[in-house]
Amino acid sequence: MELLGKNKNELRDFCQSLGEPAYRGAQIYHALYAERNLNVTSMTNLPAGLRNKLASSTKITLPSVKQKYASADGSVRYLFGLPAPEEQTRMEAASVEAVSMPSEGRQTICISTQAGCAVDCQFCLTAQLGLIRNLTPGEILAQVLLPLVEMGDANAGRNGDSDGESSLAARTNVVLMGQGEPLLNFENTFAALRILLDKEGVGLSAKHVTLSTSGVIPGIDRMAKEEVRPKLAISLNASNDEQRNVLMPLNKKYPLKDLIAACRRYPLRNWEHLSFEYVMLGGVNDSSDDARRVVKLLAPLKRVKVNLIPWNPGELPFQESPEERIGEFRRILMGRSVPAFVRYSRGRDVMAACGQLALREIQSSSPLPVLR
Repeated sequence: MELLGKNKNELRDFCQSLGEPAYRGAQIYHALYAERNLNVTSMTNLPAGLRNKLASSTKITLPSVKQKYASADGSVRYLFGLPAPEEQTRMEAASVEAVSMPSEGRQTICISTQAGCAVDCQFCLTAQLGLIRNLTPGEILAQVLLPLVEMGDANAGRNGDSDGESSLAARTNVVLMGQGEPLLNFENTFAALRILLDKEGVGLSAKHVTLSTSGVIPGIDRMAKEEVRPKLAISLNASNDEQRNVLMPLNKKYPLKDLIAACRRYPLRNWEHLSFEYVMLGGVNDSSDDARRVVKLLAPLKRVKVNLIPWNPGELPFQESPEERIGEFRRILMGRSVPAFVRYSRGRDVMAACGQLALREIQSSSPLPVLR
């Protein structure tokens, strides 16, 4: 049996099937997620007999780290190799990317929920891969666990100050903005999120975890009903349907009027804003008229903010917006009481920035800095 990705109840049931007390499942859960102990033989909170039993009847399948690409800004792009899960014979082996971005006192980990993507956003390199397959809950979790372990976090500081902020996990942001559309892999994504956001699990705060969607309305409505959920971000990238139909073909199925209605009925918590991401494409969606249309589009919504993301030069037929145009766009939004921030992407030199994750090493012979 595969342990990684299993929740507490599943582990309790499994222990009972082995003739063990159910509470042993909770101990495994704590060791695996809270302590980040990824080897059953070293789970010393379990008796030796059970550890031996687990060693012969279970496994913890971790992705292989095929490459690590180092950016000059300190970011690291991981290329993970994912074996085909034995329990799901129709799923093939795949590779996927994640990015770790350290900053003073905090780190952000950008993770993927699918290998490839079917949404076909025209400014995103991942779209060129198409959808290879959904990731399992364990494969999603591993993209967070492995960087935490690498940074030396193993429940360190959990017993520090009262809110746990001394632990590395408590100082970690996670953004589901890598390869794939999270809401098209809903079950597996939220199985992983419940463990990530569980105080007895990985221990991340919902305030520090963000799920970004291209606008899958049924998934947004379903997410709204989840008791445990991260913050929601909408990848907007256009000021009208004509633009968005071209840039994000999904808009033909879920047009802006319906998307804004879904956002309007989405229940925000009292500390929460609804984020909109807007990739600035020179001469495409970055005019002053575009900015005014965005203001009008978001007017029915409360507590919103807009992240303006400068386009990252790459292999697609777009160009960067001039800084003065980005500044003017932001001034128009701010002048109409729409909070707007310019978010410069990290890891641009190793193709780790927004829209650049696409397994470049199998598409190009161009070398990138590699951490051995």
